[in-house]
Amino acid sequence: MALLKTENLTKKFGSFKAVNNINIDVQKGEVYGFIGPNGAGKSTTIRVLLGMLKATSGTASIFGKDVWKNAVEIHKHIAYVPGDVNLWPNLTGGEVIDLFMKLRGRDVNKNRREELIERFKFDPSKKCRTYSKGNRQKVSLIAAFASDADLYILDEPTSGLDPLMERTFQECVMEARDQGKSILLSSHILSEVERLCDRVGIIREGRIIESGSLDELRHLTRTHMIVETKQQVTGLEDLQGVHDIDIKGESISLQVNTEELDKVVRHISQFGVVKLESAPPTLEDLFMRHYEGNSGGEA
Repeated sequence: MALLKTENLTKKFGSFKAVNNINIDVQKGEVYGFIGPNGAGKSTTIRVLLGMLKATSGTASIFGKDVWKNAVEIHKHIAYVPGDVNLWPNLTGGEVIDLFMKLRGRDVNKNRREELIERFKFDPSKKCRTYSKGNRQKVSLIAAFASDADLYILDEPTSGLDPLMERTFQECVMEARDQGKSILLSSHILSEVERLCDRVGIIREGRIIESGSLDELRHLTRTHMIVETKQQVTGLEDLQGVHDIDIKGESISLQVNTEELDKVVRHISQFGVVKLESAPPTLEDLFMRHYEGNSGGEA
């Protein structure tokens, strides 16, 4: 069941389309990666989903309710983490965490709150004006994961965190998913998305250009292979799906379209394989294929 769904969602600023006919859906118990560079339209889409901006056309719903008309009701059941958290400078981190949780109309789960404070190695007694960017992010993350939300909307949530805290964040996301919660994760950290997400949507210049599970999208990328054989390999240039052949002595480096991999390996095996290394296609390969030489619009 889709907890979040958009159909032909469009948002214009004057004549500029920041979001152009976007169709995404986030299923129950799923982590959906919403990826693209800065300015591609991710944050504008999220602001529409949060009821902060009104769509120019199309529809957007969360829990089956219109995000603009029912924003107050929807916000009681979602947790949102922005990429740049602004806090009240004279309140302590602990006070802000409690305030964020009470704004959702929920009682503070003190045990969960304390557990997350410990895991994120956070000092809640300091005034917010003393916090670094990473500690401000921790305030928002602790408040989000301490709440019993049904949907988490995370917009560049690890901005400012060190690698150890990024790992803690990833553990929290996986725990939420295992509990049947849904997560929309907007990020440009591709390794993070690849590790966490069940499906991804890639946005460029306000449009979704690819979407699906990582397995479904890997056919669009190439596998890198390094091969050494007993005999000199011939005929590679004539095979469909083979690219960037580089011969150095007895070693051959090449790129192979994933759908042609079986045929290419069978051909090479005729020459007596001594060594074969392959690197599977990654989300970064797919991302760069779409973005190399392109830039997103302002959003």
